Amino acid sequence: MNYAVIKKFDIANGPGVRVSLFVSGCRHHCKNCFNKEAWDFGYGELFDDKVAAEILTALAPSHIEGFSLLGGEPFEPENQGDLAILLAKIKTELPQKTVWCYTGFLFEDILNGKVGGIETATKMLNNIDVLVDGKFVEDLKSPDLIFRGSSNQRVIDVKASLKKGEVVWLEGVWQRKMGSGNIYE
Repeated sequence: MNYAVIKKFDIANGPGVRVSLFVSGCRHHCKNCFNKEAWDFGYGELFDDKVAAEILTALAPSHIEGFSLLGGEPFEPENQGDLAILLAKIKTELPQKTVWCYTGFLFEDILNGKVGGIETATKMLNNIDVLVDGKFVEDLKSPDLIFRGSSNQRVIDVKASLKKGEVVWLEGVWQRKMGSGNIYE
């Protein structure tokens, strides 16, 4: 797997200050994608154990709220294996950190094995707190949306969704809790 960039102080892709990994490779090719260069699976640098260690080190300080995973496309089959291992390491070594993931695939399709290997995709989901799913749709773009580019995209509470067996939007929590500064209460 290749990656395009690691942002160690990202405030745009989830709440608080985050470490974000932009992986390479995406077959969605959404119109006016903000990251077209990352469509190419060969773009960027090789992801390896040294890069994983760099991410874990960057995540360790208390002022870093969590990790965000973007692309390219994290759930492309070519990316799932390395990312499943990375996400498991993050949740094992830094369980207090939240993990957000952005994907053009739908949660239901990932969960039902329509995206790569169901075992690996499920391992990924089990270590993700919030999933922003759905392709970016230019005609549904709005600057008023929080942490998503187009209104078709959903901000999903993964743990609650897996437990309930259906999609549970995180936005309901946002609307009730945003004033408290903690959307995870």
